[in-house]
Amino acid sequence: MITNIQTFFQDLASSGINLTIFYDAFDFDRFVTGLGNTLLLILISALLSIVIGAGCAAILTLSNGFAAAIVRGYIALFRNTPLIVQMYFFYFAIGSIMPVGRNELGLPQPLISSFSWAVLSLSLYSGAFNTETFRAGIGAVHNSYEEAALALGYGKRQAFFSVTAPLALRFSFASLANNLVDLTKATTVAYAVGVAELLYVSNQIWSDSLNTIEMMNVMLVIYLVLTGAVVFIINRVEAAMRLPGFGLGDGQ
Repeated sequence: MITNIQTFFQDLASSGINLTIFYDAFDFDRFVTGLGNTLLLILISALLSIVIGAGCAAILTLSNGFAAAIVRGYIALFRNTPLIVQMYFFYFAIGSIMPVGRNELGLPQPLISSFSWAVLSLSLYSGAFNTETFRAGIGAVHNSYEEAALALGYGKRQAFFSVTAPLALRFSFASLANNLVDLTKATTVAYAVGVAELLYVSNQIWSDSLNTIEMMNVMLVIYLVLTGAVVFIINRVEAAMRLPGFGLGDGQ
């Protein structure tokens, strides 16, 4: 079966459509590695950005002190500067002053890899947008829910985490899906700091095999599938967490 597929794409290459990733083992391995790194970037950065966004939104809702001021500064900085500038700052400016270790050959090796810096940059960047998404969700929850919790003896923090936050999450899904789709597309910026993600390895492949058009189309299809998968997952989670009648004008 595999041999037949390879033969088919080799024959296709002779007609001018050169998809080496389907018949050349070296290109296939490079491509799979890049796709795997892209999926890891999306998964880790998405989870961290959601945690960052939820935590910062909670701080802004429950506090007006120094912590809230720090969060507002963080949001302003990361929402109003380009992602690639942020990634360069972490990788070149901060990375250059970090301690350096040694590999098995005794050569200098950064303790924090380019992949880790990319995850940090993507997480903080997307986390700033997620913060505003969760804040909007919190603002959409009617005050009567908190008042009812307080009347039942909950403290303000208890009412927030037990009542307001779970309901706010349900209001946030649509905007959160948009943010995560943007994050999925933004993983290509990791190319700039040498992370072997999908764009990076695709560039190597089309440079070696001179099949730029083919690889660009493959990337287009893959990113369409990835963004579609993100939206599908968010929609499934939203459907699973939907409360009957909630959000349909029943007293909100």
